[in-house]
Amino acid sequence: MKNASAAYEYHDRTKHRPHRYAPSLGYMDWATQPDPFRTYPECARIGLAHDNTTPPFHLLFAAGMLPRAPLCLESLSQLLRYSLGLAAIKRHGGSEWALRCNASSGNLHPSECYVVSPPLEGVSEKCTLSHYASRDHALEIVHTYDAPVIEGGFLILLSSAMWREMWKYGERSWRYCQLDAGHAYASIKTAATMLGWECSIVPSDTADLARRFGLDQLERFHPQERESPDLLIRIAQPRHSLPYPPPLARANRLSPSHHRWDAVWEIDEAAFGPYPQPEPLNRVRRCPAPSKSAGEVILKRRSAQAMDGSSVTETQFRQILDASFFCTEAPDVDFIVFVHRVEGIESGLYAYVRDPGRLPQLRDAMDPDFDWLEAGEGLYRLNRGDYRGAAQYLSCNQTIARDGAFSFGMLCRFDAVLAESGVPGYKNLYHQCGMIGQMLYLEATSLGLSATGIGCFLDDEFHTLLGLSGTPYQSLYHFTVGRAIVDTRIATLMPY
Repeated sequence: MKNASAAYEYHDRTKHRPHRYAPSLGYMDWATQPDPFRTYPECARIGLAHDNTTPPFHLLFAAGMLPRAPLCLESLSQLLRYSLGLAAIKRHGGSEWALRCNASSGNLHPSECYVVSPPLEGVSEKCTLSHYASRDHALEIVHTYDAPVIEGGFLILLSSAMWREMWKYGERSWRYCQLDAGHAYASIKTAATMLGWECSIVPSDTADLARRFGLDQLERFHPQERESPDLLIRIAQPRHSLPYPPPLARANRLSPSHHRWDAVWEIDEAAFGPYPQPEPLNRVRRCPAPSKSAGEVILKRRSAQAMDGSSVTETQFRQILDASFFCTEAPDVDFIVFVHRVEGIESGLYAYVRDPGRLPQLRDAMDPDFDWLEAGEGLYRLNRGDYRGAAQYLSCNQTIARDGAFSFGMLCRFDAVLAESGVPGYKNLYHQCGMIGQMLYLEATSLGLSATGIGCFLDDEFHTLLGLSGTPYQSLYHFTVGRAIVDTRIATLMPY
């Protein structure tokens, strides 16, 4: 692809290295901290319902077990509540902050949600374009269509207000915005499955999405706070034909001033184009043992800040890895696992090959001295030994990667994907990693464990550990799983 060079340049430019991290401000400029909530003050608001009745979490993975909910305001409310809504309010000292159902780098939440719905009782007799205001669990009616544009389901657009991540992470922030979009998609897919609805990505041209949802109307946003379209999602297989809207309402301003990170806008512009359709994995996850309600699991999901260094069982370990197959839309990702304390599995460095057909290529690309000892269910031991220090060092010296029961890097097909799809393919790889990450969070929570996504890692040092040269594979997201140490000084409040 002609624009793949932009992906290679940005990817190398934003790698963390032992002697320097990717360019960022280097400190927290609290005077410009972004508002975590996008709103449209001029638009009418529709309050959404709160329904705490949800099916058991394990039934989400049992085909045909959950009834199909009707398409109505109440079911749409539940979809949004358990995908992008608030999970809790945290309080410490004089400060309060919100946590959401979908994970986000630094809890900064760049992902915004727009819904195109058919006529719904309680909303409008016409089709509408709405923005989901998560702080108040409400829809803001951005546009009402004069003609019928959708029936038989909903459309959801996920976009990124990238300034929220730029504020803290500088040039590397585009990576985190895409991971967050993947987290958000998996959250929506999970909530849709609770309602018995199909959920899938609609292959779309990014520039066309910007026009159809009014994101190309740049006067609606501060120049440094504009939104970029990420994913178009269909719920329940709707029939639709969206026209280009007239000028839409202005959004609230997120910060009084801004620092410029032009490299972020440059890679985002290069990523505009047809969204790729990777061949889905031909594997679904096994239905796990009976568990808590899905709503309870979703609302209790947290990013652990510290782990206690205890072990997990082999059953728990394999069940968490297996959860990655819920999102079959993520076929290009394998795991390199640091097993620290998993009962029944020897400590060491492992590969978890999610697509068996990739095994020969992975073996050829990596260190020829690796053992590749088969450990069952796609797991291969590369080397035995204590890798806790290596895991900590490669995760920017974060002890959480050492103190979890296991941690891993998500190793992606890189050269091949960029050759096929260019920068949109690069963007999709991050979406795939985020989708997987969200499901691993939920699975860990369902087992009484905790997880943390790690975006700060030493890219090339990780590749060197594996004996990789060139860029046939690149690690785009790291993760750790174990038992969290809970900070009892922080109070947890109900969000609504």
